[in-house]
Amino acid sequence: QVQLVESGGGLVQPGGSLRLSCAASGSIFSINAMGWYRQAPGKQRELVARITPGGSTNYADSVKGRFTISRDNAKNTVYLQMNSLKPEDTAVYYCNTAVVPSIVSRYEYSYWGQGTQVTVSS
Repeated sequence: QVQLVESGGGLVQPGGSLRLSCAASGSIFSINAMGWYRQAPGKQRELVARITPGGSTNYADSVKGRFTISRDNAKNTVYLQMNSLKPEDTAVYYCNTAVVPSIVSRYEYSYWGQGTQVTVSS
């Protein structure tokens, strides 16, 4: 089993910044893609940003230039630096990882964090 522990959410004023962290632990041989998703009330969960083990990234158009995803492979941790936050960024943010549990595994398995609330409001 794999556990994901998220931290860093909270209340921030428009224009402010937050940094989210998500640490994976448990039965992990390696981690492929890691990502952040968000879900606002009444809306579907959407991809915010994604990063490969080699560091290639992709972002939702709505956050390009404001958010930066990064990862520390030694710590099995993914980060999301969020700058210039807007009220429309308000949502529950979830991390997602694609884990290969052992050296003999043929497949990767997808795990989700518990979610952390980000509220942007004055």
